[in-house]
Amino acid sequence: MTVNERATQEMVKSYENSEVTTFSSSLKLPDKAEIISILNDIQALFFPAYFASPTQSSEDFAGEKISSVSFRIKKQIKLALLAKGVENASSEAQRITDEFVLGLPRVHELLIKDVIATYEGDPAAESTEAIVFSYPGLYAIFVYRVAHLLYESHVPFVPRIMTEHAHSKTGIDINPGAKIGEYFFIDHGTGIVIGETTEIGNRVKIYQGVTLGALSPRKGQILSGVKRHPTVCDNVTIYSGASILGGETVIGEGAVIGGNSFITSSIAKGARVSVIQPEHIIKS
Repeated sequence: MTVNERATQEMVKSYENSEVTTFSSSLKLPDKAEIISILNDIQALFFPAYFASPTQSSEDFAGEKISSVSFRIKKQIKLALLAKGVENASSEAQRITDEFVLGLPRVHELLIKDVIATYEGDPAAESTEAIVFSYPGLYAIFVYRVAHLLYESHVPFVPRIMTEHAHSKTGIDINPGAKIGEYFFIDHGTGIVIGETTEIGNRVKIYQGVTLGALSPRKGQILSGVKRHPTVCDNVTIYSGASILGGETVIGEGAVIGGNSFITSSIAKGARVSVIQPEHIIKS
């Protein structure tokens, strides 16, 4: 027996003994590349002046893009539902797609408010145009808001594919299940983690390296569906490196959380949280 033949036999045994599906001719999942392409189309729909250079009227352009997005995403939703064994996947995919495209104008309105919040909150922003065209924080929020529509319709796979694409592109990890209000501003953004059951109010500002996470992930699937991430009320600012953990943790309205804070219990409205600075030791 050659080395390749031996390796082949061992690989087949590994397939057969795996507790996770690894080899299957029947499992057909959504197309990740197609989903990312659909995201690009939605970005062009929302901001055509930046990502499309339209030549038609606004009505013709929007109608064409929405028709394309609707047709293409319905296929991906259907594949996701079939992979989960959902009955009547075709009709259910059509229903979800209709709800999704009807929700896109509201997502667009929210994104415009996010752009305004970013411009008002970042003195380095030279224009709203620069924010739309180049800011990773806004891109991560855009993808999250689109994915959240599908998450709320209980679509498997697709929402997480979307947000993990944004995660890989920006370094910002927003679970599509999080609930985020209006005028959301992410400054810099790299290393931000926002967990599935996080709730964020209006006009919240978050800096790089912030974690809104769970206290104890060790229980795994037992905690599925349980609120395990914090609630952040309106007008809160969270500075870089802060970790806020736990489903019962509430950050009160108007609170300011200083950099590198580690919080596992609720903070009162209007409070200011800071960390005692470590002493510097400088050796010549």
